Amino acid sequence: MYYRKNYVFNKNPKFIPPKKDKNRPAFINYAMKMASFVDVARSEINYIIQPKNPNTGVLLNRKRRLNEHRACAMRVMVKAMIYHFNITSDLVQASVEQLADECNLSTISKAGNKSITRASRLITEFMEPMGFVKCKKIWDKVIGNYTPKMIMLTPLFFELIGISNKKLHNAKKQQLGWINKGLVKKGLKKITFVEAKRIGKEKRIRGILKYRHMKHIFYRKRIKAKKFFYMDEKIAKQKILRSLVARYSVMELTTLGAKGLKKQINIEYYYLRKLATCPIPKFY
Repeated sequence: MYYRKNYVFNKNPKFIPPKKDKNRPAFINYAMKMASFVDVARSEINYIIQPKNPNTGVLLNRKRRLNEHRACAMRVMVKAMIYHFNITSDLVQASVEQLADECNLSTISKAGNKSITRASRLITEFMEPMGFVKCKKIWDKVIGNYTPKMIMLTPLFFELIGISNKKLHNAKKQQLGWINKGLVKKGLKKITFVEAKRIGKEKRIRGILKYRHMKHIFYRKRIKAKKFFYMDEKIAKQKILRSLVARYSVMELTTLGAKGLKKQINIEYYYLRKLATCPIPKFY
């Protein structure tokens, strides 16, 4: 029987924080330092806790420990989640796609399609059933689909890296105090833990919906661009001409003139060709 040895894209993933990002709070830096000292994939907690179905609470059978590829993915994913952790709201301010990209866990196929399966399966098949994270999806009425997951880190997640619930609570108090200090300076009222959590959640939802909207617009444009890409150049430019005539007024077309109109057709044609073949951008 033939066994495929290299069935993962990156055997040794590494978390690379986003460039030009703001300095992280002291607690985040401390937690990341702790995560670098602890092998989270081989922690005793992983062998003590019995995984559960996050929806039903039914205990799940676990026959073996994490294989080395998933263990490597978990080690970098934990660091990425800590880096993007919002202390007051308990939310990870990053999508699974962003986490996968920053941890080198995402792959691009020859057709140009991105896969984040390695990261998403780690979360849904292990970290969530074990109780390290809680995930929630929101229904987007505009697109008629679920938005990317909101990820919340639990106290058990921090126990995994040796941070007690008391230390986590103290960090929350300190962060809330810093937020309220800034609000008082602006002449605004102080907020409570509950309000801070609600504000953080609303901010994350707005970010998710914006991300989903931008991605939806891009894919719609790309579908149109690919149609033009496979057309004969002459036919494609005729379609663009008709589109421009419908878009501009008679006065604007007169101002453009024949040369200006031809230039605009060429610009739009080559833009569509480039859009059809360009790599998928990052929307976060």
